[in-house]
Amino acid sequence: MSRWFRDMARTTRADPSDTPRIDTVAPPAALPGGEVELAGSNLGPLATRQPVAMLGQLSAPVLLSRGRRMKVRVPDEAESGPLQILQNGAQSNSIRLLVAGMIATDVHMVANPAVDAEGNIYATLSGSRGQSTPVSVYRIGSDGEMRPFVTGIINASGLALDPEGFLYVSSRNDGTVFRVSPNGIYTQFAEGMGVATGIAFDSEQNLYVGDRSGTIFKIAPDRQIFVFATLEPSVAAYHLAFDRDGTLYVTGPTTSSFDAVYAIDRDGNSRVFYRGLGRPQGLALDIAGNLYVAASWHGRRGVVRITPSGEASLAVAGSGIVGLAFAPGGDVILATNTAMYHLALGVEGLRFF
Repeated sequence: MSRWFRDMARTTRADPSDTPRIDTVAPPAALPGGEVELAGSNLGPLATRQPVAMLGQLSAPVLLSRGRRMKVRVPDEAESGPLQILQNGAQSNSIRLLVAGMIATDVHMVANPAVDAEGNIYATLSGSRGQSTPVSVYRIGSDGEMRPFVTGIINASGLALDPEGFLYVSSRNDGTVFRVSPNGIYTQFAEGMGVATGIAFDSEQNLYVGDRSGTIFKIAPDRQIFVFATLEPSVAAYHLAFDRDGTLYVTGPTTSSFDAVYAIDRDGNSRVFYRGLGRPQGLALDIAGNLYVAASWHGRRGVVRITPSGEASLAVAGSGIVGLAFAPGGDVILATNTAMYHLALGVEGLRFF
């Protein structure tokens, strides 16, 4: 072999000391188009060669590449699978990345979806303020089919289910809350709720309604209405979720990039539970008491997990998430303004029915 061929073989042969390694991927789950960060070694360019990220059989765009840090965008067509880095003929170890799968489009969500005990998913086609849409609420069955469930409610906004399987729907158009039977027939449950958006039941079947102007209403089972708490007005929807102890967690995004999650006790006294989120919206709790919030955190958009002690981390990466709901079996349903996604997150959600 000539010297020229020996030199070429030497430059193209992978050097074990240059082999890339992935130690962690954060967060470990994402929507298509979401951005995840890798930590490890040998993740930067080698000479003039840029590393290549592979998610399964798809090349994932590399947004940032440094020796011990890399940022990767999840391809739109990606599915859950192994994430690897290729560099100069060497390949890293693989780490599994969970990727959400789309289950529905042509929706318009402004708050959390709802999931019943059978796993049926409820999603709104809310429309612009005052717009009458052809369908108010869709139901997505276990077969994956999306079917019209409710028509005639203008600006369907918040969704909540009671133990009997009745769906409650708020309308931000006229401040009304409707009660929907399992066969899709609705009646008026309460009115005068301001700009009614997020709704949630506590364990005693009191229904709480978030008025975007800052009032949290409490509706008792006998339909008596009380003003439960008052917070700052929001530029969008209020969002509500209860924990096992009866604490109500509330988000209501403002023009600030340093918004808070509020915790309200049984007597209506509010406090800041966590501050430091950008445009926090829908939220839900798991059985361990961890809070999951659709928000931006440290400039990264997705679902933020906040422990009971107030420690935050990004659980799911993805833009445009407005709401979420846990489904039976440890799955989570994620909603953007225009689409619904399913993610096998392996987290058991807190449910009161």
